[in-house]
Amino acid sequence: MDFNYKAKTQNNELIEGTIDAPDDNIAVDILHSKGYVVLSLTLIKKDLLSSDVGQFLSRPNIKDVVIFTRQLSTLVDADMPISEGLRTLSRQMEKPAFRKVIAEVSEALEAGSSLSNALSKYPKLFSNFYIKLVQSGEISGKLHESLLYLAEYLERSRTINSKIKGALAYPVFVIFALVVVTFIMVIYVLPQLLSIFNEAGVEQLPFTTKALIWITNFVNKYLYFLMFGILLLVYLTWSYIRTPAGKNRLDDIKIKFPSLGPVIRNLYLARIAESLSTLIKAGIPILDAIRISADLVGNENYRKIMLAAEENVRGGGTISEVLIQYKEVPPLFSSMVSIGEKTGKLDFMLEHLSKFYKSESDTTIDSISQLIEPILVLVLGFGVAVLVSSILLPIYNLVGIA
Repeated sequence: MDFNYKAKTQNNELIEGTIDAPDDNIAVDILHSKGYVVLSLTLIKKDLLSSDVGQFLSRPNIKDVVIFTRQLSTLVDADMPISEGLRTLSRQMEKPAFRKVIAEVSEALEAGSSLSNALSKYPKLFSNFYIKLVQSGEISGKLHESLLYLAEYLERSRTINSKIKGALAYPVFVIFALVVVTFIMVIYVLPQLLSIFNEAGVEQLPFTTKALIWITNFVNKYLYFLMFGILLLVYLTWSYIRTPAGKNRLDDIKIKFPSLGPVIRNLYLARIAESLSTLIKAGIPILDAIRISADLVGNENYRKIMLAAEENVRGGGTISEVLIQYKEVPPLFSSMVSIGEKTGKLDFMLEHLSKFYKSESDTTIDSISQLIEPILVLVLGFGVAVLVSSILLPIYNLVGIA
C-alpha cells in the first residue's frame, strides 16, 4: 500500500513524500527509523484502472515461494543479516508483485519486526504452518534448518499436485473434446443427416436413431434455454460449494470418489502426519500443532477430526482416542498414533506414517493414467458404435431399398 506522509526531520525541516508499506503501522515504524516525526499519514486510494495490471498478472505462486525460501536459507546459513539478504533477493526476483512483498518484509525487519511477524502479513503466500516453523527457527536459533525443511516440504507438495494434474490432464482434455465435438455435431451436422430419413419417408428406424432425432430436435429447438440452464447450474453449483455445507459435501466426495478417492485420502493423511510430526519436532505445543495441522490439511472432514482431537487432548485425552472413531482414518494410522503416544515417540511414528502414505499415493497416482485410458477407449468406442448404428446403418438400408 502507498501512503502520503508529512513529517519533520531531526533538523526541524518539514518534508512530504510517499512511502510503500504493508500497513500504516509499518509505514510509521519505517519513518521513525529514519529519524522523522510523522505529522500525517494518508492512504493513497487506487481505482481499478490505476492498479498495476502487471503485478496482478504476475502474482507469485508456490514455486516462487519455494525458490525464495531455499535462497533465504542459504543466505542465513552464510551468516548474512536477514534484512540485507531480503533486499538482495528482492532485486533479483522476476515478478514485480513478489519483489514488492520481499522488499516490504525487508523494510519491516529494519523497523524492528521479526521475520515470522513480517511474513504473517501475507497469509495468501505464507501459511500458518510456514509462519510457525519460521518462528520456531527464530526461537531455537535453527532458522536455516527450518527454512530448508520448508523449501523441501513445499517442493514435495508442488510435485504431488503436479503429478495429480498431469494424470488428470489427458482424460479431462479427451472429455472436453468429446463434449465440443458432440455439440458441433448436434447443432450443425446431425440435423442435415437426419433430415434424409424424413425426406425419404422412412418410418421403420432403429431405437437409437429415433432417440438421436429426438435429442437433436430438442437441443436445436431449446438451444438458448439449455445454454442458460447450464450456465445457471454451473453458477448455482459454484455458489453451493462455497458454502460450508457445499464445501463439506465436496470434500466428502473427494475422498469417496472411485479410484481417485483413496489417492486423495492418502495425501490428506500424509499431510496430517508430516505437518504434525514436523511441528512437534520443532517444539510447538501439541495443542497448537494439532490446530495448525487441522487448518493445513485442506479437507473439512479431516479438519473436523483434528479439531475434535484437539478438544480431546485439551481435556486430558489422546489423539488416537478420537481418530479410531472415524472411518475416514484407517486402523493402521490410528494404531500407530496410539503406539507413538504410549511410547513417547509420536513424532517418530508420524514421520513413518507420512512416508508410507506418500509412497502409497505416488504408486496409485502413477497407475491412474493406465487405469483411465482403457475406460476412455471404451467410452469413445461406445459413442462411435451408437453413432454408426443410429446414422450409417439406416442410410445403408435406405440405399439398399432404393
